[in-house]
Amino acid sequence: MSTVTEALTQDHREIEDAYNNIINATDDDTRVRWQNQFTWELARHSIGEELVVYPAFEKHLGEQGKLMASKDRDEHQVVKNKLSKFQSLKPEHPDFLPTIKSLMQDLAQHIKEEEGQDLPRLEKALSNDDSISLATSFGRTKAFVPSRSHPLAPNKPPFETVAGLLAAPIDHLMDLFRKFPDHNISPNPSTK
Repeated sequence: MSTVTEALTQDHREIEDAYNNIINATDDDTRVRWQNQFTWELARHSIGEELVVYPAFEKHLGEQGKLMASKDRDEHQVVKNKLSKFQSLKPEHPDFLPTIKSLMQDLAQHIKEEEGQDLPRLEKALSNDDSISLATSFGRTKAFVPSRSHPLAPNKPPFETVAGLLAAPIDHLMDLFRKFPDHNISPNPSTK
């Protein structure tokens, strides 16, 4: 069983891996597959954090946790806006690479602060069992949230939960028709 820090850090590495595969792809088909994987990973990760991790900041870290959650939600909104643009671009579009590079630049700073400051603060306030429980909840949450960016949707529970429950089935259905790196049908959100 992993802690919440381990679960989020693993997601961060998978997002970075998808980004590197987009940048290093030598053909448009490969780039589209990794674009879909990147979008799938990042959209689910972001909403999972907003529904599970940020409320834990607020609950366990008091006023500082509320400030951290608010700052992180603001950063996520910038990323969601860029991801929404990126997920609809074709690889041959002149904005394709500049958009993903700009998005990743913002995301890299967010990841650095989260891994270096936010998560260590949260882990100090949690027991090991609570951290494992939070990681489990985070993983389960990612199974039912949207797999595309919806920047106009609310970004705080309970409204984000409702919006996500409405958008997720449509996103998951459309994922069946998208190409992914493993050449199978879309990833199964209940297994990642």
